[in-house]
Amino acid sequence: MRWRQCFLNFNIMALNQIVTPFDSAVLETKEQYKAYFQIVKHAFKQLVHSIAKEKICNELETTLITQYCELLTYSLEAFRIKYLFNDEEKMRIDLTESGFPNYLEFRYLYNDLELKKEHMSKLPDIDKIKEEFLHTLLRDKQPIPDRKLHQAASLVYYSSVDQQFIFKRFVQGKIIKVEEDFAQYMVSWSFYDVTYNRPFICYMYFDLHDESVAEYKPKIYEVLRKTADRDMSLDMMAYAIDKKLPNLWPNRLKKIDLGPLHNVFAKDELQVTHALLKAIANKVLDLGSYAISLSVDEVISTGDFAEGSFFRKQYLQLWEASKPRKYLFTSHRVMQSLYDNIPETLRGLSGEPIEIPSLKLI
Repeated sequence: MRWRQCFLNFNIMALNQIVTPFDSAVLETKEQYKAYFQIVKHAFKQLVHSIAKEKICNELETTLITQYCELLTYSLEAFRIKYLFNDEEKMRIDLTESGFPNYLEFRYLYNDLELKKEHMSKLPDIDKIKEEFLHTLLRDKQPIPDRKLHQAASLVYYSSVDQQFIFKRFVQGKIIKVEEDFAQYMVSWSFYDVTYNRPFICYMYFDLHDESVAEYKPKIYEVLRKTADRDMSLDMMAYAIDKKLPNLWPNRLKKIDLGPLHNVFAKDELQVTHALLKAIANKVLDLGSYAISLSVDEVISTGDFAEGSFFRKQYLQLWEASKPRKYLFTSHRVMQSLYDNIPETLRGLSGEPIEIPSLKLI
């Protein structure tokens, strides 16, 4: 498409060097890494703030969103350190409608830290590195070689990044007792879907029958990990959980889709991304312009039905799905550009686009 070719030839901040084969986009330069991490971290920070401000979720759900997003931003900072001076490996982003790092990057990050001691043993001592830097800068008055910068970045990476705070493909939240008329407990979890390469957060409100939380908790966690670790229709997810946990009575399930992130690095064919990239290529918007989509799906139990034979009968919930709520968060300037170019798409949202502060790349 002409607009995409125009964008890829857009020679500013070395962003024209992005390689975009069909299956991935590769960040090649330090300028690209710097710009990308600024955009994604800013997007998560403003998204969490706006969810709370707009009351898109209740207070407890918003608190949990904040915690999951903190894991994501921690992982992004680990990516930044890992790749900043690494000339051999390049980070890949978005296979499809995403704008986020490819899910394999999170797995590689986790695996790296499994071998932390082995990697650290191959690097020079931190005091020796400091001494060499001072000698090169102050005595020789020469720039630090990239090889030495990579060693220093690797030392920071392996010594400061904690594996337990890395966002994994499935992240289990705790069971929390709630004071709701419709449920006694709530459990949350998050997953990074391998098809869409973006994070989802789920909540389930439920009651227990003839079981204590302490005794049934391992079974609940096991079923969620095996049954609800990827994107699917919410009523299908609810049925699968209900079927495998006969002593748990789910009352309400909610799924939040964090994305896609529409930005200069995205390569999907969504109308918002298309319009944004076209405006950037035409210099109507600057390189730091972005928008982030968010959708909320919810199903509520309206009764139950019996399944199975007389001797092996199980009562399962009947589910009623509400209309998915779709939101778009972006700056005022981007909002104006989107209204000028894709007003019908914006009218399909659950409300007006939600304004967030713009980002100026530095």
